[in-house]
Parts: sequence; structure tokens; C-alpha cells
Amino acid sequence: MNLRALIAEFLGVFALCFVGIGAIAATQGDDLMAIALAHGLAIGLSVVALGAISGGHFNPAVTFAMLITGRITPMGAAGYWGAQFLGGLVAAFFIGALYGGNAVAEGTPLPGANHTAIQALMMEIFLTFFLVSVIFGAAVFNNFSYAGLAIGLAITMDILAGGAISGAAMNPARALGPAIIGGEWTSHWVYWVGPLVGAGLAALLYDFLYSKKVES
Repeated sequence: MNLRALIAEFLGVFALCFVGIGAIAATQGDDLMAIALAHGLAIGLSVVALGAISGGHFNPAVTFAMLITGRITPMGAAGYWGAQFLGGLVAAFFIGALYGGNAVAEGTPLPGANHTAIQALMMEIFLTFFLVSVIFGAAVFNNFSYAGLAIGLAITMDILAGGAISGAAMNPARALGPAIIGGEWTSHWVYWVGPLVGAGLAALLYDFLYSKKVES
């Protein structure tokens, strides 16, 4: 197991959770644009800084997509998942130390006011599908130099579109660490099922589309 890759995955998720939850705390959750940009910049820049080391998954759902399409071994995926969840947990701990436990709870994804868990689930599936589609299109199949920018913009776009309904986590590690530290578990299952389903669908679709492209 590649220790350097595990450290990179830890750092990427740490940046996402620390910056993302920190932006929510700093704006008291009232500036969706700032929150969307914070999350997008955190991942986009992490892909630039660390993507060459680990592949820049920074999301258990992305690792799941790579696993079901044969791009990572089960043992490798397990190591990535451990590093990713630890990164989210440690980031949430430090945000709690800096801003207080309430800030972590408020930064934990949950369905928006007047929205049900099923609506949040649907949104998480769609948003993660869009995100993983960009990852496969920009980084997996084409290896574009601007992949970090594209992935960061996809996250920003998704949060702007779906943040009010589901919190737009798209990432189980973004939900689990804050839930443990902040104690907010409302509809927590949504943030596992939605991202995994959305990522899996995108990965399988892109494998199909690009295999047909190669055949033609």
C-alpha cells in the first residue's frame, strides 16, 4: 500500500472539510456563493497539488467509482477510504476547536428546510453523477491539464444548484467526520447512498461511452 498516496488522500479531504466547514462558519451559512467557492477551490487546488500522487480521489464515492471500473484494487480502495474518512474527522475536530462544536454541526450536510430525505437523496445522486462525470471526462480518460479547475468548478456548480436541498455533500467523508464531531446525524444515510449511487452510475456510463468511442 502506497503511504504517500494515503497521505495525499488524507490531506485532500482534510482541506475540503476544513475549508468548507470553515466557510460555513465564517459566513454563518448565509453566503452560498462563498461556501460553493470554498469547497470547489479546496478540491480543485488539492487536485493540482496532490493529484499526481494519489490520483486525487478525495472522496470515497470517487474511489468506489474507480473500484467498480477496475481502476483500483479492493485493498487499495480500503486504504483510500480509511485515509479519506480520517481526513474528514481530523478536519472537523480542528474546526470544532477553532469555531466551536455548533459550527461543526451546522456544517454537517442534512436536508434543507421544507425538503425531505428522499428529495435530498435524489439531489445527491444527480450532483455526484455530474461531479464524477467531470472527473472521468477530464482526468480519467483525457488527463487534461485543467482537470483540477474543471473538478473544482463542478463542485461549485453542484453546491449552487443543490446546496439548499441536500447540502450538496457528494462525498461520504464530508458527512461522516463532521457528524461524529458535531453530533448531527439527521438523514445521514442519504450522504452514503446518494453519492455512491451517483458515482457508480457515472463511472459505468463513462466506461460504456468511451469503450464505444475506442471501438469506432
